[in-house]
Amino acid sequence: MNVSIADIRKDYKLRSLDESDVAGNPIDQFTRWWDEAIKSNIDEVNAMTLATATKSGMPSARIVLLKGYDANGFIFFTNYESQKGKELAENPQVALVFFWKELERQVRIDGIIEKVTATESDAYFQSRPAGSRIGAWASPQSKVISGRDVIENNYRVFEEKFPDQEAIPRPPHWGGYIVKPHTIEFWQGRSSRMHDRIQYKIEAGNQWTIQRLAP
Repeated sequence: MNVSIADIRKDYKLRSLDESDVAGNPIDQFTRWWDEAIKSNIDEVNAMTLATATKSGMPSARIVLLKGYDANGFIFFTNYESQKGKELAENPQVALVFFWKELERQVRIDGIIEKVTATESDAYFQSRPAGSRIGAWASPQSKVISGRDVIENNYRVFEEKFPDQEAIPRPPHWGGYIVKPHTIEFWQGRSSRMHDRIQYKIEAGNQWTIQRLAP
């Protein structure tokens, strides 16, 4: 059966979001929604879209995994020499998006990115499975390769180089970033596309203002 793309739609009816319902701080509000998302057993609940751009403004986006957050921002880890790593070195302005369809919710985050400390990167790297640590050495991420055999051969080389799985060091080209937000929007789907959108924006003195946006 052929289905018209234009006819694909869903009416959102689960929840609402009002200014009087939200926390005074966006990180506290994110924690409320994060806890509810965890309890909802959403698959890959920590998956988020990361949008970056070159110095000239050419954008690109991909899914990465949130590995931590606190009052300072949102943390993920990757290859510094990948496409996104190179773009982040040119242009530190980024955007994140979480979409939890089971809860009819979306969180949008705009901010500035920085690398986390080497100590933080080392600690997370050592918490990863051995196979993932070998993979970080084996893959020249985002570079053109002649075939899959390139990375499979690389993987075997580094397996032999690091036989002690407890002593695989972190590659110098791999580590963490923290997105320090200046704007966070909480989107709750509502019926007839009359969605609730509550935005937090940081102002002078690191104070957050709360505003409602039209859907």
